[in-house]
Amino acid sequence: MRYEALKESYKRKALEIEESQKRSDLFAKNVFNDGKMLQFLTKEAYDKVKSAIFSGNKIDRKIANQVAEGMKAWAMSMGATHYTHWFQPLTGATAEKHDAFFDLLPNGSGMEKFDGSQLVQQEPDASSFPSGGIRNTFEARGYTAWDPTSPAFVYKTTLCIPTIFVSYTGEALDNKAPLLRALHAVDEAATGVAQYFDKNVRKVYATLGWEQEYFLVDKALAQSRPDILMTGRTLVGNSAAKGQQLDDHYFGVIPSRALSFMSALEKQCMILGIPVKTRHNEVAPNQFELAPVYEEANLSVDHNLLLMDVMDEIANAHGFKVLFHEKPFAGINGSGKHNNWSLATDTGVNLLSPGSTPMKNLQFLTFFINTIKAVDTYEELLRSSIASASNDHRLGANEAPPAILSIFIGEQLGNVLDELEGVSKGKLSPQEKTELKLNVVGKIPEILLDNTDRNRTSPFAFTGNKFEMRGVGAKMNCAKPMTVLNTIVAKQLTDFKKEVDALIDKKSLKKDEAVFNVLREYIKTSKRIRFDGDGYSFEWQEEARKRKLSNNKNTPEAIQVLTSKESIALFDATKVMSEKELVAHQEVELDNYVFHIQIEGRILNELVYNYVFPATVKYQNGLLENIAGLKEVYGAAHKGLTEPQLNILEKMAEHLVSAKKMSDAMMDAKRQADKKATIAKKAQAYCNNVKPYFEQIREHVDVLESLVSDELWPLTKYRELLFVK
Repeated sequence: MRYEALKESYKRKALEIEESQKRSDLFAKNVFNDGKMLQFLTKEAYDKVKSAIFSGNKIDRKIANQVAEGMKAWAMSMGATHYTHWFQPLTGATAEKHDAFFDLLPNGSGMEKFDGSQLVQQEPDASSFPSGGIRNTFEARGYTAWDPTSPAFVYKTTLCIPTIFVSYTGEALDNKAPLLRALHAVDEAATGVAQYFDKNVRKVYATLGWEQEYFLVDKALAQSRPDILMTGRTLVGNSAAKGQQLDDHYFGVIPSRALSFMSALEKQCMILGIPVKTRHNEVAPNQFELAPVYEEANLSVDHNLLLMDVMDEIANAHGFKVLFHEKPFAGINGSGKHNNWSLATDTGVNLLSPGSTPMKNLQFLTFFINTIKAVDTYEELLRSSIASASNDHRLGANEAPPAILSIFIGEQLGNVLDELEGVSKGKLSPQEKTELKLNVVGKIPEILLDNTDRNRTSPFAFTGNKFEMRGVGAKMNCAKPMTVLNTIVAKQLTDFKKEVDALIDKKSLKKDEAVFNVLREYIKTSKRIRFDGDGYSFEWQEEARKRKLSNNKNTPEAIQVLTSKESIALFDATKVMSEKELVAHQEVELDNYVFHIQIEGRILNELVYNYVFPATVKYQNGLLENIAGLKEVYGAAHKGLTEPQLNILEKMAEHLVSAKKMSDAMMDAKRQADKKATIAKKAQAYCNNVKPYFEQIREHVDVLESLVSDELWPLTKYRELLFVK
């Protein structure tokens, strides 16, 4: 009866929505969610899909056929003509291959067809995607497999089915499969611990709310810049006289063109089920931010990737190019993607939200302290999850967190942990228990959202009922940091439960006493990771070194830890990634780093030779003609009249010669780097020997931009790119 009642309710709601234009009624219109499944699936199929989503139970082929038939009927009613397995290869973007709902019958006529086998599995060419050596050209087989926990959706005329991507031999070739494994691991570990406090908990979800920063530039102007088109950032460019120094863009009135783009984007997001809520101007000119309501982490990751695809298309329709690069312009803030993470139970409790009673506060402290302990133990690995060639430009640049991982928790919670650390070890007397609950556990208010100041320099900050991971780059796939974070928390919670259970069994401690004893030790051993001060300061770098925290400032350094013994043991214990997968993913990351620096070097060399050099020489020729004309007219008296021109000529010659020499040296260093025997050595060579030339060349080119006539300078300038009206 419940199924039939729900089905009728959704039918009535669907009719109401047809007559409404409210955003809430548009929400998930093109998503095969619970309401659509009730309308288009049999009760048996509906129950099986819900069971797969909640418990991870497999869906057999008979049920898959029923689901496929219902999904096809719904998709075609929405105007879909094709379907695709929508997946996340290690390129960092999304991928899709469209097939029509069409097949031939034996009599030569056609029919619409989509069955369970096509829903559950497809076979893209695995050798054509990055695989870190897992797949070769002669070993092309790979599979995409349906992920029922992320609902299918219709975009334009295509039914998009979120999937994982694995090799013929079963290894993950994407970012989604490891994330799903990590979410399963943290679910199992956190559920076991949550049941100390509530036996009714059956499942724990990792939640994620990302904050997407981005730049908008005029499409026509962007197309005049080869560096923006090829690399997503400006490799040269003199700072505009007015940048962000007046702080007048942040939270200012949104420019009309940008607002029109945002409105169209938000409407499309609503239709696709992306729960966007916040929009505003960011600090830098032309920089904006969009943020959604938090969701279950896997779905939230999918929505962020879909959002970036949709943003590209809508920006193009509005005459914009959207830039996700972490540092598209020098001299102003870059863009991040803050990841707000927490854990929530199927009973509706946020495990990182303090409660109103001592026992609820103890639950909060348990998950709070275990998260701190996990980050302390695996800080270098967590740092590696946000490493990329583009994010290297941003981290530590006085606008983003430093490369040193630390945790900000604020003075109030710091005092609570300090008091808890001082509790005596072992069994607690009735008086000690009362004192502890009143003085420590009972001191935490139910809502901590505004009890501490914000620390923008902290890479991992507690913000009241969640942790905010601020170092994630704007164009990154959130799956990478979320895989690592959920894996390390899963391992930590598993270890915690073993320690607590051992104290209960072997020392006959009561549950709350055992919990207090273990937490007390964790507070002591993870103290080094807590830091509430200025993360940008030199003093903190020195202090962090004394605390033996890592400070891996570039990607080749940062991702070495992926294949350390500790990392391999961690991912093996949690069953998130095998050693073979870790080695492959590390190689892909290094390849990506090399390719990005390689492309930027080639474009920079092209700019020097094909843009800067000809424009400068042309202007020099004009000055020389002017000098010759003045000399001819004024004779010996020309010297005073031509001194400014000669001055400019000398400066231009000096900077042009230097730019050319350095560009040639950069290309020589690139050729030497390409000869390195391993990808690790090649990445280090590109980082240490090629990349340093970029800023040196830029310095000379930017001076030339300020000297050469504006009408002759071939590259659109910052003052033209950065101010959308």
